[in-house]
Amino acid sequence: MTTEERVENLERDLARAKRRNYRFMAVLGLAVGLFALGWYFTGREVKEVRASKFILVDENSKTRASLGMLGDGPALLLLDKKGKSRAWLTASKDVTALRLFDENEKFCAQLAVDKDDQSLGLWNPNGKTGTVLGVSGGAPGLTLVDENGKLRAGLIVNKYGSVLDLYDEKGKSRAGLSVNENGSGLGLRDEKEKPRAWLTVFKDGPGLSLLDKNGKPIWSAPR
Repeated sequence: MTTEERVENLERDLARAKRRNYRFMAVLGLAVGLFALGWYFTGREVKEVRASKFILVDENSKTRASLGMLGDGPALLLLDKKGKSRAWLTASKDVTALRLFDENEKFCAQLAVDKDDQSLGLWNPNGKTGTVLGVSGGAPGLTLVDENGKLRAGLIVNKYGSVLDLYDEKGKSRAGLSVNENGSGLGLRDEKEKPRAWLTVFKDGPGLSLLDKNGKPIWSAPR
């Protein structure tokens, strides 16, 4: 296998992993948008039960739970004694999701399921996604996000193999470790995501390649 073929193989693996990592993020984003419409349920107290909406109040007549239609699906809202939203459960044609909030109504966790993907997201105290564990298209994955909402690490296992991708503070892919049926490889990139070094172990033996800023090999072993 030539140096160019080794680089092309690893580049293809890392590109698939990056697309999958952002797909997990997109599923959570869709669920977030649906929850933004949910404040509809915090309206005035009613004394009657109707088929389109159910309101549960406590001994102080404060709304503690609400069940009704939100867009094209049902939604359940649970509130604490201070009237703060603590849990949402929605089911629409696009996604079913459960979301949990802390005492300040900041997002803490979310479980979302659509026709292709399932994901569990955990939020940092500042409201940014911290961790996403999911299955997309039948492939499990784990993504880690920093306090600024930037993707910093992603682990994907699919039919092509396993890929671990690491990102810098700007969300640029800087290092990737790939294992597939052809072998394993470690790739390092510069700040422009250009490949600069590859260490590989394939069926025909190990290899090391150094590349210039244009991705052209400048040194390799074996030669």
